[in-house]
Amino acid sequence: MVIAVRVNDYCGTGCKEGPCFSKSPTGASVASIVSPQFFNGIINQARADCAGKKFYTRQAFLTALDSFPDFGKLGSDVESKREIAAFFAHATHETEFFCYTEEQDKSNSYCEANPKFPCAPGKSYHGRGPLQLTGNTNYGNAGNALKLDLLKNPEMVANDPVVSFKGSLWYWMTAVRPFIGQGFGATIKAINGRLECGVPAAQDKVQRRIRFYTDYCKQLGVDPGPSLSC
Repeated sequence: MVIAVRVNDYCGTGCKEGPCFSKSPTGASVASIVSPQFFNGIINQARADCAGKKFYTRQAFLTALDSFPDFGKLGSDVESKREIAAFFAHATHETEFFCYTEEQDKSNSYCEANPKFPCAPGKSYHGRGPLQLTGNTNYGNAGNALKLDLLKNPEMVANDPVVSFKGSLWYWMTAVRPFIGQGFGATIKAINGRLECGVPAAQDKVQRRIRFYTDYCKQLGVDPGPSLSC
């Protein structure tokens, strides 16, 4: 059982208020690393007319984070800050600085045959949220983990900012974080490797992700580490 480290003077079970967020191994809370200056420095670069401009908030991220107390808690402050930089680098790339709440091209519903997570009639499982959660299998698994029926209500991931961040944090912790020790390049492969890694026409996308990551590492005062590309 993982117990989150609390940073309030008090935050009891079921607490609905207060920054009850996890700390990195040497004591820096994720909330202090993802400062208003850091978060706003990203979202302020989105166009003024973006749907995500008024949707994504730092507070929604921190509220969602309380369901994932291990995020940003690795072996050292350097590793923890690299993880945070990596998550936000991919989110920046996927959403254009938190501009988009969902995929712009909705022609593909991403419904695959899966008896465990059958697609609901008329529902689309296109990318939504900071990391663009995609596919009925991911929506089904994320919904089970979050105790939400995302198969029948996939729109929640684009309509509720806390659920939106939770869906992406679930995907990160499940499908991306296991590879982060191999370098940032491994996280690119985990997120979109089939379409970007080793694909000549997609190298601009790979390099863009790397630029965001190295910039955020610089902002957080850490070296980005080796193996940046996939």
